[in-house]
Amino acid sequence: MAMAMVSNKSREDVREGAEIVYGPEPCFRQSTELLEELGFPKGILPLRDIEECGRVHKTGFVWMKQKTPTEHFFEGTNTQVRYAKEVTAYFEKNRMKTISGVKTKQLLVWVPVAEMICFDDPESRKIQFKTPMGIRKTFPVTAFMSDEEKHKHLEKPNRE
Repeated sequence: MAMAMVSNKSREDVREGAEIVYGPEPCFRQSTELLEELGFPKGILPLRDIEECGRVHKTGFVWMKQKTPTEHFFEGTNTQVRYAKEVTAYFEKNRMKTISGVKTKQLLVWVPVAEMICFDDPESRKIQFKTPMGIRKTFPVTAFMSDEEKHKHLEKPNRE
């Protein structure tokens, strides 16, 4: 019983001073703005029916609660990803760390994703995913772009 109280207190502590938004539309808007601000493609967290989204600017702690867990298949990486009802992470520019609630299916086994790093090299933007065991995989950013971002990305060379 005491352990549960400590756990709840810790949860409250990391969320202290948070900016919290409720409802699908405001949460979707806040989560995509956050991803864009921090250098990630908007499609990297394709969460559905987000009910609550919070951000602690001081620490970079972020959480998103959806009605039910979801799965998404990223065609560009041929990867199935599972998102728990609540996804949390610590954000900084081009990096998400201490991620919870995200798993990827590798060789019939669900493996947690612990960290994502977006390399901002204009020639070849890539995202690296790291598991708690230290295994890393790197993919092109375009594999995680929203349809809107892909359209802008394709137009960009034509304007130069």
